[in-house]
Amino acid sequence: MTGHTPPFAAFEWMIAWRYLRARRAEGGVSVMTVISFVGIMLAVFALIATLSVRSGFRAEFVDTILGANAHVTVYSSVHVDEAGRTSRVIENYEEMAERLAAVRGVTRVAPLVRGQVMASAHGRNSGVEVFGISQDNLLTIPRVADPEHALGDIDRFTEGIAIGSGVARELNVSLGDSIRIISPDGAQTAFGTSPRISAYEVVYIFTAGRYDIDRTRVYMPFDEAQLFFNRDGVADEMEVMVANPDQIDGMRTDLLRAGGERAMLWTWRDSAGAFLRALDVEDNVMFVILSILVLIAAMNIISGLIMLVKNKGRDIGILRTMGLSEGSVLRVFFICGASVGVLGTIAGVILGCLFAIYIDPIFSLVNYVSGGGVWDPSIRGIYNLPAELRLEDVVKSVALSLSLSFVVTIFPARRAARMNPVEALRYE
Repeated sequence: MTGHTPPFAAFEWMIAWRYLRARRAEGGVSVMTVISFVGIMLAVFALIATLSVRSGFRAEFVDTILGANAHVTVYSSVHVDEAGRTSRVIENYEEMAERLAAVRGVTRVAPLVRGQVMASAHGRNSGVEVFGISQDNLLTIPRVADPEHALGDIDRFTEGIAIGSGVARELNVSLGDSIRIISPDGAQTAFGTSPRISAYEVVYIFTAGRYDIDRTRVYMPFDEAQLFFNRDGVADEMEVMVANPDQIDGMRTDLLRAGGERAMLWTWRDSAGAFLRALDVEDNVMFVILSILVLIAAMNIISGLIMLVKNKGRDIGILRTMGLSEGSVLRVFFICGASVGVLGTIAGVILGCLFAIYIDPIFSLVNYVSGGGVWDPSIRGIYNLPAELRLEDVVKSVALSLSLSFVVTIFPARRAARMNPVEALRYE
């Protein structure tokens, strides 16, 4: 067998298999094998589950940003109007909208009137942010026109207002109820500025999927918002949607040129960039921490193999005297350790994928057992714990687990291969 034995021959696999399934009374390490297997499985499962949840959270967060907010907000710098007052309003907003719409990559431009007001109904009050927008432009906002949950008819938008489900819950209103909108900047009188109060019917209630949006947002017809906020013939800002939001930084120059000399931009990356960067840092840190967990689990393989080599010293001596080379002995014990790593990795991948696929019922069970309140949307921003199973994350987890399992197996396998058969059989 010496010199012409092909690597990983059938007899090497047979010997390794006999060692793996041998009982401890026979010199095997079945208990340590099981412990190593379970450790690798749980470590890989934790790694895939964590990465899938982080990917899902990021995807859901970005989707709610892009689906309910402007990709770019174009507004005007401070200027002095004819009455000598400072203002940021956009006077020729229709012309600006045409210029912005002509920029390559822009899919929609909507003039907006925005204002923070107090909403009141049934003796309850809540601070809200009103967006004055035309019905045609409202229908192009995915998370509002086609949300997760909605009540009412959005086609009746011109007859009233559309509110988030959080606003409706806070004010205890439903479809057909009236809400009073109170603005401190009302009509100018001889005694100063009097608050403006108007009542509007709730014709549409939406759930955009973001707590802060559903809790504060109210949409009002553009003409009505101009009247209510004293914005006759002007707009506060331009809401711009683009075909590829990830390439928004490359469009800044064209958008500024189309917006005019006083135009200023605020992109979705400006508003959420710090949070997304924090998520990236957290992802990297979590991957490093869980990689250490996989390494610790892989170290159990070393313990098991060292015990196996010690218990099988007599067998190694006999095999060497029968003609087995050092390479064959090394491969036998390498197969023992690597098999545990491979099987544990496969089991961990299966558990991790099942967790990501069935995360909703699993989370519901955990929430039920704990009595509810596990996930607070006011803190997390979104309503559910999302998970996105990506091939990239699975491949990274598998590669890490297998590489560590193979590397740690080499050291005790080399020790077995270099064992002197004379010393191994001296006391036999």
